[in-house]
Amino acid sequence: MGEPRLVASGDELDELVRELMGADRYAIDTEFHRERTYLPRVALVQVAWAGGVALIDAMAVDLAPLAQVLTEPGEAVAHAAEQDLEVLLHACAAVPSRLFDTQVAAGFLGLSSPSLATLVERFVGVRLPTAADVAHLLEARQTIRSELEGRGRLTWAEDECRLLLTRVRQPQDPTTAWWRMKDARSLRGQTRGVAQSVAAWRERRAAALDLPPRFVLPDLALVSIAHRPPRDKEELGAVRGLDSRHLKGPVGTELLEAVAEGLELPAPALRLPPAEEVDRRHRPAVALAAAWVSQLAFELEIDATLLATRADLQALLRGDPEARLVRGWRKELVGEPVRRLAQGRAALAFDGRGGLVLEARSGVPASPHAPDSELDAGP
Repeated sequence: MGEPRLVASGDELDELVRELMGADRYAIDTEFHRERTYLPRVALVQVAWAGGVALIDAMAVDLAPLAQVLTEPGEAVAHAAEQDLEVLLHACAAVPSRLFDTQVAAGFLGLSSPSLATLVERFVGVRLPTAADVAHLLEARQTIRSELEGRGRLTWAEDECRLLLTRVRQPQDPTTAWWRMKDARSLRGQTRGVAQSVAAWRERRAAALDLPPRFVLPDLALVSIAHRPPRDKEELGAVRGLDSRHLKGPVGTELLEAVAEGLELPAPALRLPPAEEVDRRHRPAVALAAAWVSQLAFELEIDATLLATRADLQALLRGDPEARLVRGWRKELVGEPVRRLAQGRAALAFDGRGGLVLEARSGVPASPHAPDSELDAGP
């Protein structure tokens, strides 16, 4: 593709946008940092298309015009795109209208979360040099797509990429920020209200100051406050994880107000984390189904997490209408077999070669004293 061109001015970006507007597909990658900010701060955007490769200096130009390209019908090709999508949403107020994520797609060919370098070497036969993140993505996309078509899995990968676009991370809802706390699900009584109120205050202040939430209030201090709510500034000063840096200005007063609000939080205002557990009688089915999914993933050469995670199995068995296993290709391949297993209409057995097979249940219990010939004969 030749040497990449640097885009470091508004006029140069406008020219690039005009070239990209008619592209059927383009590769895109972002470099960003967020160690000391609330939102990711993009530094570089790399783009490749049939006309070449461009490096956009996001520290020098406003990326807003790039939204014109993203919202066009052209397909964006990216690798492990979830964070890139978040960055583009914040920088351009837009995400691609169509997406082909090479990491996601490669999972349907048996590769589990491959790095970009591994993927390019596997599908393009090129060792990826430094600063060439997009140069071979379009070629890799074509090879991966051809292999997926050959296995009848292209629509699976395309469906998963569409889902990824719908899951672009929106700003954190402050009232659910406490769900990220360690052992949040084990909290009970007033500790939950205090955790919700204080974590929400921390999230809002972090967003206003553009700082990571832990810079506003350390995680250790948040947990300590939830378990032992301070009533005054003296008790607040004794909280583990807090020091004078975190209590400058009006912060101490605001924090105590958040604690008081949490202690009085009415039950209807409490935002509880989504349930993850299933009924006790279904837990053996989850364990058995997880073992079978691992076996199925090995046989089909698919990343097991794309077939079904343990959370997916739990959601299916508790009847969650939004479960991934109740629609699309996963329903037929995994959802319905697991449902039959949980209902007692199917059973798991060893296949005699160290593997597992899901088969129709005979309904005849095997006696521990029955001879092998009787067991082999079946009903």
